[in-house]
Amino acid sequence: MATIETALTRLLGIQHPILLAPMGSAAGGKLASAVTHAGGLGMLGSGYADEGAIRRELTEAGNARVGIGFILWALDKNPAALDVALDAKPAAVMLSFGDPSPYTGRIKAVGSRIICQVQTLEQAKQAAAAGADIIIAQGRDAGGHSGMTRGTIGLVPAVVDAVGSIPVVAAGGIADGRGLAAALSLGASGVSMGTRFTATVESLWDQAMKEKAVASGGDQTAQTRIFDIVRGAAWPAIYPGRALRNDFFDQWHGKEDALHGQQKQAEAGYLASPATDFGQRVVWAGESVDLVRDIPTAREVIERIIDEAAAVLQGGAALVRG
Repeated sequence: MATIETALTRLLGIQHPILLAPMGSAAGGKLASAVTHAGGLGMLGSGYADEGAIRRELTEAGNARVGIGFILWALDKNPAALDVALDAKPAAVMLSFGDPSPYTGRIKAVGSRIICQVQTLEQAKQAAAAGADIIIAQGRDAGGHSGMTRGTIGLVPAVVDAVGSIPVVAAGGIADGRGLAAALSLGASGVSMGTRFTATVESLWDQAMKEKAVASGGDQTAQTRIFDIVRGAAWPAIYPGRALRNDFFDQWHGKEDALHGQQKQAEAGYLASPATDFGQRVVWAGESVDLVRDIPTAREVIERIIDEAAAVLQGGAALVRG
């Protein structure tokens, strides 16, 4: 297999410039460990800064060198969760969806790298000023929660130009080697992937949800707040989630105020539906879900991506002078 060395691989001491997005619903210890052992960096999701979930998934990860991701607005409500994470001396701590500055000093003190995920150019500048070692530029193409404004292909080079020598990682709409090659061409040092890793053997998703992702396409996805509202999740309105459109979406999208008014009743009905009723239940998925065509191991995903990216980069386009 080819090797692609970048500023990201050198900084983190990893073989391949691929990070696992720390998705609370999918990125447990087994998946994070598998990504790390395959040469990337596995990142655990912490849920909503859930101390029990952190301890449980760290145990599942075993002795693998992994990182831990936090939703900042949730961490602000339970800052003790960071202490639980730092006790494990993770390779990196990822901070997203809020102000990272209150936490960067504590993270640096234990020797972990600080990864800040941003959705705008201004957020990237703030992350750089706060001491980020790595900045993830996440476009609205991404599955799950992201910003509403910028697409990945425009945001990444703008962030690269704005943050100087800090390695930038591209996120959103990337699920194969072509995406990695494109990100490197835009000036990024690697990629962070979520949707592709949800449908892997080691993902926390159950088999039916993985198969639903395989059977779906990017045209079926949309950004919406309704799945957060019905579940009572306190996500700020500026961070909608990209998911597969379904019957529940058709019923409530665009009627968020009405759903807020009926939240308790709607939640009861939502939770009463079977977990495999994807007409009601949310399936988070990015625009790259078209490229999720099977359910391999995390190692197989990484090997495919690196080999394909190397072939694309080596093939290139012919320069013809006229």
